[in-house]
Amino acid sequence: MVMWLMSDRAIPRSFQMMEGFGVHTFRFVNEEGKAHFVKFHWKPTLGTHSLVWDEAQKISGNDPDFHRRDLWESIEKGIYPEFELGVQLIREEDEFRFDFDLLDATKIWPEEDVPVRKIGKMTLNRNVDNVFAETEQVTFHPGHVVPGIDFTNDPLLQGRLFSYTDTQLIRLGGPNFHEIPINRPVCPFHNNQRDGFHRQTINVGTVSYHKNSLAGNTPAPASEEQGGYVHYQEKVEGRKIRSRSESFKDHFKQATLFWNSMSQPEREHIKEAFNFELGKVKSESVKQQVVDMFAHVNMELATSIANYIGVRPPKDHVEVSTTKSSPALSQLNTTFRPNMRKVAVILTDGFQGRDVKYVLEKLGQRGIQPEIISETLGKVIGSDGTELEVDHTFLTVESVLFDAVYIVRGSRDSLDFNKKAGFFIYEAFSHYKPIGATHDGQRWLQSEEIGQSIGVVLADDMRAFVDDFADAIAVHRHWERRVDNDI
Repeated sequence: MVMWLMSDRAIPRSFQMMEGFGVHTFRFVNEEGKAHFVKFHWKPTLGTHSLVWDEAQKISGNDPDFHRRDLWESIEKGIYPEFELGVQLIREEDEFRFDFDLLDATKIWPEEDVPVRKIGKMTLNRNVDNVFAETEQVTFHPGHVVPGIDFTNDPLLQGRLFSYTDTQLIRLGGPNFHEIPINRPVCPFHNNQRDGFHRQTINVGTVSYHKNSLAGNTPAPASEEQGGYVHYQEKVEGRKIRSRSESFKDHFKQATLFWNSMSQPEREHIKEAFNFELGKVKSESVKQQVVDMFAHVNMELATSIANYIGVRPPKDHVEVSTTKSSPALSQLNTTFRPNMRKVAVILTDGFQGRDVKYVLEKLGQRGIQPEIISETLGKVIGSDGTELEVDHTFLTVESVLFDAVYIVRGSRDSLDFNKKAGFFIYEAFSHYKPIGATHDGQRWLQSEEIGQSIGVVLADDMRAFVDDFADAIAVHRHWERRVDNDI
């Protein structure tokens, strides 16, 4: 978990580019009553992508609602976020075939050992009408399952099956949280639950128990044939003791697996994250203990941290617990698509209207969202009379709020605008983002000595420019780019 938090995965570019998966192991039970262990995954169709740390810090100040706004605006524009539902399945008889405990919530199942099978898709196609009523009052609970899904002896899951009911009872003021509109079943349901705080149903009849003669034993539980829930029957033998399994002592193998799976840029980001966090710790003893602990994960990592934060590198070489890797953990092996990316388009009056309009339309057809930045809000007028609506000025946005920059034209009269545009472009460049330029913008980039860099697209032919720029945007970050002075 610590390795995960120190990695790029902890600073997602968007909720639409973030994986979701349950830490728990559940059961799938088929019609014959045979069970498999299962873990659930949500895989974003846009792939899994992240911000860089400097960018994340600046976004927090520029737009604290950055992620929520991104999700909301995408749905409002009809460009719906999609997540594929995948499952990892293991037969019960294979429980002890792996080198990790299937029921340990701190362990992942490497996807190379247990492939994720795609079985469905979720599309977010509308925003809520009322955030409090539809979001804040939702009562999620791991015990809310449907026939065919059951529980395992995952100890953390067993604890949550109890605690989440208590959570909702306290959080929403009583036992009738299931009657709040957002939680109410959409199918007809009948039970003998009566009264309590915040009751929203007016019940009729004289009994609130089962079995009963006064109401003819109604309502009765639905049978299996009627779609009622049936618990999986598991035979259990053995001694009940208070003890930890041997596998629980395996604290480092999967942390090393995670490190081994990272690309070089991702490893450098993990080092920088540890340097940042531990650099704020005042206790030399605590810093030394952390370094010595992570020597069990990787000596290079521990030594690098120690040298940066000024403590003693690990004295003895610690034998790492595994040389195994899982390529699926690296974001460089994810899906790369240009969809949903925001592009800052910098231009002023006098731009080449026909060409620029063509570029913007073609980028939009690829799911890319261009937004115009100019000297003032209102209309910006091209040399051929083409009018475009300005979305922002440099007073209202920063480069960190965009995925790429397309520079068309600077200002003839405002040195201040050109200065801010120059910083805007170079900051995006320093965050390894794609940069594109046509017309006057090409001369600008060449004068800034970044025109020949990786991920910078220059072109006179608009069709070729759109294709090449869209491809560069899909890459997300151009880590091979040389950046002499990171911002």
